[in-house]
Amino acid sequence: MIRIAFALALLFATPAVAQSLQRKAEAALAEAPRGTRFGFVVVDEKGREIVAVNPDGRFMPASNTKIVTTAAAYWVLAGIDRPDTTGGAAVRLEGQDVVLQGNGDARLSSTPDCMTDCLSVLADAVAKRTRSVRNVIGDDTALPDQRWSPGMSWNNIPGGSGTGVSALTLDDNEVRLKVSPGPAGRQPVVEMLPYYQVENRAVTVASGPTTISYDRDLNGKLLRVSGQIAVTAPPRTLRLGLDDPAHYAAWRLKTLLEARGVRVTGQVTVRHRALTPQDDPAVRGNALPVRGQTLPVLARLTPPPLAGDVATTNKTSQNLHAELLLRRIALQTGSGSIADGQVRIDAMLSGAGLPRTAYDFSDGSGMSTYNRIAPRGMVTLLRWIAAQPWGGAWRATLPIGGVDGTLARRFKGTALEGRVFAKTGTLNGTSALSGYLVARSGRTLSFSLIANDIPQDGDVSRVMEAALLTVAEGS
Repeated sequence: MIRIAFALALLFATPAVAQSLQRKAEAALAEAPRGTRFGFVVVDEKGREIVAVNPDGRFMPASNTKIVTTAAAYWVLAGIDRPDTTGGAAVRLEGQDVVLQGNGDARLSSTPDCMTDCLSVLADAVAKRTRSVRNVIGDDTALPDQRWSPGMSWNNIPGGSGTGVSALTLDDNEVRLKVSPGPAGRQPVVEMLPYYQVENRAVTVASGPTTISYDRDLNGKLLRVSGQIAVTAPPRTLRLGLDDPAHYAAWRLKTLLEARGVRVTGQVTVRHRALTPQDDPAVRGNALPVRGQTLPVLARLTPPPLAGDVATTNKTSQNLHAELLLRRIALQTGSGSIADGQVRIDAMLSGAGLPRTAYDFSDGSGMSTYNRIAPRGMVTLLRWIAAQPWGGAWRATLPIGGVDGTLARRFKGTALEGRVFAKTGTLNGTSALSGYLVARSGRTLSFSLIANDIPQDGDVSRVMEAALLTVAEGS
């Protein structure tokens, strides 16, 4: 009876309730550091706006961009819930050379505990055929060579969040660096696969904070480790990006072949397909450029369904996987370029009812500082997604407040624990949260809340959560 009474009160007092919620939401956002710019839209199941703060302002969405990319993957890619028969890596022999061909799969692994989509399976196939090869070639020509998107900050490139994008992807295109304390006054112990040459400038101290960091030149193999780690501190593991993922994958295949007794007499080399004007649909017209090699293969992997990768992308905000989803979308009618992917994105957003002025995108992950979207446009997209046959499956890929993914530690112990399903986004001066929430009334609301121009060292996460809790409690 209480719920019925509450619902009737909302029905007959909607304007007043909406005005009250608007004021309360604005008051909550006013607690943010001065200079922060917010866009906030909340819409009920009937499409009525409950809150609208700068709804048509254009904001940098950060990883809220993944909402667009992963929705497009469901919209474009047939068989997304079936094994990925087109994306798996393959090996073939060309004379005395072994060629490792990538086809856009993001999940190929060389870890010792790998159970599916394993590079070791391809190494086994080569070892069964021959005991000696010349060169080991990494071939990522299935996609044009666009390792980084327009507008991505150069300082993000050395780390795992900005690693290079390639049709031949292995171990998330990352190398792990483990730093453990040594005796006080001595260098710490550095452990990693010997792909980079390490110059250890770090020091172990008797006490104090851990400040281990690293730097390297673009396309350089010299890794300079610096900073300090206390004697009693736990090991620190850092994620290093790769500038040439195809080369790294071929190098790892070489090490696996040698471990199986296969002699490698030549070098590790790569094949890339240079980006040309023909990779831009605005230039090439109807003629598609030539794609990667299609010669007979010795062995090919069939990765798990891409639907699982969409979940990984959204739950953990995995940048590389989002970029490869964009390129897989682009391969459906184009060359696999970013420009081809954006053509499909534009078509989806237009069909969802977004005006062209509501968005601009330059990548699939949200690392580009060129990306823009209006909160009202994002909510329009979210409501369109919810109405699609695959909308429920897509929503299940979103982090859940207080439960999992990038929201596991947020909304814990609040009225929205387990009741908010949303994609996070964090970038320089940006924090975003867009998705769905279940209000106190039981209604499901669609929302988009984006903060830009956050002062350095400012934190608006609590302010944003307070605003959403205010809406949930009053709706």
